[in-house]
Amino acid sequence: MPTAPRPPRPAVLEPRAPRWVPWLPVVLLVLDLITEAVVPDAVAAGFLLTALPVVAAFSYGPVLTATATGGSLALQLALALRAGHVNEQHHVWVYIATLLSGVMGTALSWQRTRQNRTLLQARTVAETLQRTVLRPVPERSGGLRVAGLYRPAQADVLVGGDLYEVCDTRFGVRVLLGDVRGKGLGAVRTVADVLGAFRAAAYDTPGLVDLADQLDRAVLRDADDRGDDELFATAVLLQYRPGSDCVEIVNRGHTTPLLLGGGAISPVSCADELPLGLGHLGPAEERGKPTAVALPPGHTVLLYTDGVSEARDATGTFYPLAPRLAALGTTAPDRLVSFLAQDVHRYAGLLADDLAVLALTPDVVP
Repeated sequence: MPTAPRPPRPAVLEPRAPRWVPWLPVVLLVLDLITEAVVPDAVAAGFLLTALPVVAAFSYGPVLTATATGGSLALQLALALRAGHVNEQHHVWVYIATLLSGVMGTALSWQRTRQNRTLLQARTVAETLQRTVLRPVPERSGGLRVAGLYRPAQADVLVGGDLYEVCDTRFGVRVLLGDVRGKGLGAVRTVADVLGAFRAAAYDTPGLVDLADQLDRAVLRDADDRGDDELFATAVLLQYRPGSDCVEIVNRGHTTPLLLGGGAISPVSCADELPLGLGHLGPAEERGKPTAVALPPGHTVLLYTDGVSEARDATGTFYPLAPRLAALGTTAPDRLVSFLAQDVHRYAGLLADDLAVLALTPDVVP
């Protein structure tokens, strides 16, 4: 079963000018020919072609720009010859100006092409690195069907401040979904640190609470390295053992997961714990235990970030997540996530924050 589509890929193709820009040289040429047709025969209208090489440089490569320069000079000579003014001084200066314009236009085109190539390479490297940080979720993992969605608020990036990961370990399927405080490169660095710590510890740490504590210490170390006492990340961790009829959930200050099934949508009540990076501020004796939540076949756990719950329409009204899902009338993970991918965007227009969603349901083979 296909997973929901991932966010739009960054524009890794070579940057191009708007569609109307390549037509400007043609428009200029046509305008010049029309002028030539309506003015008296004694006037040569080729003066307009002086700007053609520079205009062509914004859309075409050096070879075509140089060709446009030669064509402009040839047409200017032909028009001047028609008017009998080929050797007149002001026409000679027009030829010189066109030639200089062509040289500058060709150089401009070469530099633009070179910069576009460099930018393309930088974008490709950046996309590769970002996709290494935030990997696509598997369609199936350890007895669960999984669908995931990540949509950054900025369309030209792949990774923002939200994160998720699904690992199939000897302790069962372990899932992480979280939201890092802050934006920009600093948030991406914390996302990479948290995901790296989770991928390393998820396979060797027996307890889900102990796993959350390790992530808490990872965020705290990152905060110390950066000198940011206010750095933290909200997160929800989930564990599912194949064949089990329940999941275990630890919520570290994150938005409340939803349980869908049996025609109802209900929030999953979990112990109220401090976010990752702030765990040291709470009493050690109040460490919570995982919350066991029944997850029979046909039921789905939905994890999401505040990019969903705090999305607003033009009037400032928050996105009504539960009513929208209830109206959808399905618990299939891929359909839930695909619906949210489109519906939140239609409701809120431009996203004010990154958006991440994971939907998980027992994989029952007919």
